[in-house]
Amino acid sequence: MSMANQSALLRDSFIELSARERAAAVLDPGTFRELLGPFDRIESPWLPLQGIVCQADDGAVIARGTIDGQPAVVAAIESAFQGGSIGEVSGSKIAAALELALADCERGKIVRPVVLFETGGVRLQEANLGLAVIAEIQSAIVALRRHVPVVGVIAGMVGCFGGMSLAAGLCSYLVMTKQGRLGMNGPEVIEQEAGIDELDASDRRRVWQLIGGEQRARTGFADALVEDAVDDVRDAVRAAFVQGVPAAHRTEQVEATLAKLAQIDPASVEPETMRATFGLSPFNATRTHGETA
Repeated sequence: MSMANQSALLRDSFIELSARERAAAVLDPGTFRELLGPFDRIESPWLPLQGIVCQADDGAVIARGTIDGQPAVVAAIESAFQGGSIGEVSGSKIAAALELALADCERGKIVRPVVLFETGGVRLQEANLGLAVIAEIQSAIVALRRHVPVVGVIAGMVGCFGGMSLAAGLCSYLVMTKQGRLGMNGPEVIEQEAGIDELDASDRRRVWQLIGGEQRARTGFADALVEDAVDDVRDAVRAAFVQGVPAAHRTEQVEATLAKLAQIDPASVEPETMRATFGLSPFNATRTHGETA
């Protein structure tokens, strides 16, 4: 076995952690303090009406602590409950956490916000209620990012889709692993609505070529591509805060993005075409956090 393979086996996986463990891993050791945890039993009032067993934290973990000694708040979505879908309660917890961080920032107390995405988007059983609270999350991110970077992480196999993919796109910086995926519509939804000729959802290689973490980093939709290792994710999050608020967020570069989109033929989009149109330089596009130019 090569030294590289041995090193990979010795890493602590970030993907394999629960949402609660991921939140604690991002924060400075010993500073994790959960807000509205499972013992508070703030559950969805709508799922039992549909015969679905609730989870006591509704699949969202909110934690306070510090990052590099600075006050921080982390919102982590648990993919093991309802695919990480966002309902009224889980979404309200995330939105409220970001809004409280905004209130602190407006008073001059800077709080570092991190969102750990692992979600298929809105919880279909809660429909409009879920969509409304996702809009609140998006609004809070836009307001908060004027004061402090909002850092998102997409690490696991569930990825980030639906309205929450828009929330991820609004973040100041986005950290991804190769295993992560980011897209408005999931592969299964695309196949269901447009047919297998549009996209074969079972073709995992093709799916990751189009919307996987490496492709998103190469096309500038993610800012750091890291290995599935706790230390690498933690370091990338810290590095993002060191960079400060970007001069212009991705979502503010409208004209430049529209100009690039105009070069794309939707009928024949290939991963290589997207990289050529949106991509960074070959070195920057493949660089993982920790490397230097």
